[in-house]
Amino acid sequence: MAKSTRQRPDSKGQLRIIGGQWRGRKLQFTAIDGLRPTTDRVRETLFNWLMSELPSARCLDLFAGSGALGLEALSRGARYCDFVERSAIAQREISQHLTALAAADRGVCHNDTAADFLNRTNNSSEPYNIVFLDPPFGRELIATVPAVLEARGLLTNHAFIYVECATQEQLPELPASWNLHREKTAGGVTYRLFVRP
Repeated sequence: MAKSTRQRPDSKGQLRIIGGQWRGRKLQFTAIDGLRPTTDRVRETLFNWLMSELPSARCLDLFAGSGALGLEALSRGARYCDFVERSAIAQREISQHLTALAAADRGVCHNDTAADFLNRTNNSSEPYNIVFLDPPFGRELIATVPAVLEARGLLTNHAFIYVECATQEQLPELPASWNLHREKTAGGVTYRLFVRP
């Protein structure tokens, strides 16, 4: 979910939750330059893939942006989600959405970079069942993320890792333990779901 600190004044986008307990809820977000929420079509496919894994899952939305992926996961039964967003504007709005949805006890949005959040996360923390990696396209922001997730023990044995990128972008080097589970392209976006067996 892309991020940047530049803002177009008074410009608002709208996010619609497409499934689960908050289905149909529309949430406003500031149209920060570069913020690119995952489309409804892609989210529908992704969460169909994850349907059986979501109940009681602990999730990490590492490049949260509008919060679309993490909020959709919570709506569909995930137990908890850490959102990580470096834009203070977007971070504040995700926190407001969690409060408005009466879910402030099920998610926290950290105003942080992905690298700093991961480096501060204690190895003894409860690992994640599902991780969403949807960074701004073309900036190579997830190059070291897969290795850090593994090195710090932040994934459960059967964790699912979602990676979304521009079709022309190459994936970073991934751990040998990550097996490609599903892959699809929509327009100029390729999205993949990996699983640790």
